[in-house]
Amino acid sequence: MALSKVWVLAEAFEGKPLPIVLELLAKARELGDSVEAVAWGGDVASYAEELGKHGVTKVHDVGDIANALPGVPVAAAIAAQVEAGNGPDALLVGMTYDGRDVAGRLSAKLGRPVLTNVVDLAAGDKPTSCHAVFGGTQIVKAAFTGDTPYIFVVRPKSFAPEESGGGAPEVVSIDVPDTGATNAAVIDNRHVEERSGPKLDEAAVVVSGGRGLGDAEKYSMIEELAKMLKAAPGASRAIVDAGWVPYSYQVGQTGKTVKPTVYIACGISGATQHMVGMKGAKNIIAINKDQEAPIFSIADLGVVGDVHKVLPKLIEALKARS
Repeated sequence: MALSKVWVLAEAFEGKPLPIVLELLAKARELGDSVEAVAWGGDVASYAEELGKHGVTKVHDVGDIANALPGVPVAAAIAAQVEAGNGPDALLVGMTYDGRDVAGRLSAKLGRPVLTNVVDLAAGDKPTSCHAVFGGTQIVKAAFTGDTPYIFVVRPKSFAPEESGGGAPEVVSIDVPDTGATNAAVIDNRHVEERSGPKLDEAAVVVSGGRGLGDAEKYSMIEELAKMLKAAPGASRAIVDAGWVPYSYQVGQTGKTVKPTVYIACGISGATQHMVGMKGAKNIIAINKDQEAPIFSIADLGVVGDVHKVLPKLIEALKARS
C-alpha cells in the first residue's frame, strides 16, 4: 500500500531545482499517491513549473528567507505543518549540506528519527530503505516503526530523474514560526568557484587522478585529457587532502557521487570510500602500475602501467586524431 502524501525538499540554485531534487521526485511518485514539494527563496514561482513536470501537485513556499541559513526557518515551517496535522507521511531530503541540516533540525523538533545515507527505497505503508555500509561493500535494510512523517536523507544519483508530464502545481505559502536566536546565523558572502567544462556530478565522462600521479604538477595531465574528452576532472580524497586540487573535485563517499558513461581512474588504487562514489559508472577504465590494485576489481578495462608513460601516449594519440 502506497503512502498518501510524500513531500520532497526542493533545494534550488539560480532559479533551478538541484539535480538531486528531480531524482527524489521520481522515487516519490512510486512511494505516494500525492507528491508535494517544500521550497524557499524569492524565486520559487520561476521553477515551480519544472517541479510540476516531475509530478509535484503542490509547492509549499516558505518564502524569502533573505540571507538566513535554510536549516532553521525551513525545518520550523515544516514542523509547524506537521504539528497542525497538515504534514506528509514521508519527507525525502537530498544528502546535501542544507538537506542534512533541515533533516537534523526537523528530527529534533518533532522527536522523530531520521534514516540517512539512503541508496534505495521500496514502496509500502512503511517504506523499506537500503543503506550502503562498510564503505559501500554491504547493503542493509531499515524501516520506521514509529509515527509519520518518515524522514529519509538520500544520496545523490540513487535514482534516475524522469518527467511525469504533469502541469503547473499549486503554490501555497506556509508560515515560519518565531525561531528566536536560533535563526541568528546569516550568509554574508557567497563564492561560486569558476570552472569551465561540464560539472563533475553531471558529466558523461569523468577523468580522475590519484596519488599515483606523484605530485600536484602532474595533475595537469588529468586536466588536459579531460579537456580533450570534453570530460570533467575528478580526484581521489588522497590528493584533495594533500592540497593538490580543491575539495569540489573529490569523488567518493565524502565527496561527490558520479555515474558517468565513462569513468577513467588514473593512478587511483581504489580505496573503498572512493569506489563508493564512482562504481555506478557504466564503463570504468583503470590505469595503475600495481596489477593488484583494488580498482581493477570493478574496472571494465584495466591498463597495468605507469600513468606517467600511459597518459602522455594517450594524449598524443588523441591529438593525432583531432
